[in-house]
Amino acid sequence: MAGRVIFHIDMNSFYASVEQAHDPSLKGKPVAVAGNAKERRGIIVTSSYEARAQGIYTTMTVGEAKRKCPDIILIPPDFAKYRAASAAMFAILRSYTHLVEPVSIDEGYLDVTERSKTLHPLQLAQEMQQRILHELDLPCSIGIAPNKFLAKTASDMKKPMGITVLRKREISALLWPLEVIEMHGVGESTAKKLNSIGIKTIGDLAKADERKLQKEFGKNGARLYKRANGEDPREVDPNSIFDTKSVGNSTTLPRDETEYYILKETFEKLSRSVAERLKVKYLAGTTISIQIRNFEWQNQTRSKSVKNAIQHADEIFDLAWKLFLQHWDETPVRLIGITVSNVVDQAESTQQLNLFNFEQHIKDEPIVELVDQMAKKFGKGVVQRGVRVKKKSFASNTSFSKDFLEDHKKS
Repeated sequence: MAGRVIFHIDMNSFYASVEQAHDPSLKGKPVAVAGNAKERRGIIVTSSYEARAQGIYTTMTVGEAKRKCPDIILIPPDFAKYRAASAAMFAILRSYTHLVEPVSIDEGYLDVTERSKTLHPLQLAQEMQQRILHELDLPCSIGIAPNKFLAKTASDMKKPMGITVLRKREISALLWPLEVIEMHGVGESTAKKLNSIGIKTIGDLAKADERKLQKEFGKNGARLYKRANGEDPREVDPNSIFDTKSVGNSTTLPRDETEYYILKETFEKLSRSVAERLKVKYLAGTTISIQIRNFEWQNQTRSKSVKNAIQHADEIFDLAWKLFLQHWDETPVRLIGITVSNVVDQAESTQQLNLFNFEQHIKDEPIVELVDQMAKKFGKGVVQRGVRVKKKSFASNTSFSKDFLEDHKKS
């Protein structure tokens, strides 16, 4: 593992940046991509740096965003457009090395150890960053380090358009003074538990008793200890496929809550949030889970699976609220979470006939027959159910590579 050179590429404000690249008139303006942009209860999915400077953040409601930034430009999500941009970005990265591991639509790792033997890592990163900017008109930040953990940490240090080198010998000065919640891979729950045993900073974690951490946190304890000391043996895996397995959201209540109507309103709000996130990703799922944390910070999780994949707020709320009522013993609640898992693309989800949707299927019968006739005449797949329409987002003159997009259409 010695001598590795790992890059972490993180696209800056990706969805909003894609919209600004597609429509240059949006550049320099506060832009936010929002589900149900016309409704005040819709949520902000992402926002441009101009919008962030005015206090706009992800998961903020559209109503709140408009109050805080009256001139904000709200755009409905176009996930097909973002997927095309993502594919274009990864195509550029793979022109440098086959060792590219996507971890989400807008970030990934590269092992450029071999390439760095002929071109200095900083020059290589600058070239990649400028190509992505010039060919796709999209900004990104790049972290350079000897392993994935440090590379990811480095890419977060300077945004937008940053390039940061983080060496293992620098972590005691740069990372150890930070609170543990600032460490990549440590969430609120883990940070709270670490704090409870006297570990406040990343330095405290690095100097802790590894055996005690493993006893408290299992394998994750040992993993966190090693990463706090700058160690991460994971290889960049080009065969890894990014796959969203679940979509969820949670909220910590301002006080220990037992009021029925407040809890119900919270479930309704979270259900809308999860539905918006599913919509943005064009996903639907067959399992719903709720997380309840009581006033003593004890967690309880309950799940229910259904035959037909769900995606709408009312469906999510109905199942989640029933689960809650079945298992709540009126103990004061401090945190509520809702997750939809076992997700699939909405276009691939199918419904089974039952008493509730049979009538609708009957209404569709004439259309089904017409589709079958057209399929026989023109070929299978010529007409599909209208789950979503993929817009030809970059057919006009834009900053995206026309050659790539033509190849993308053919593939």
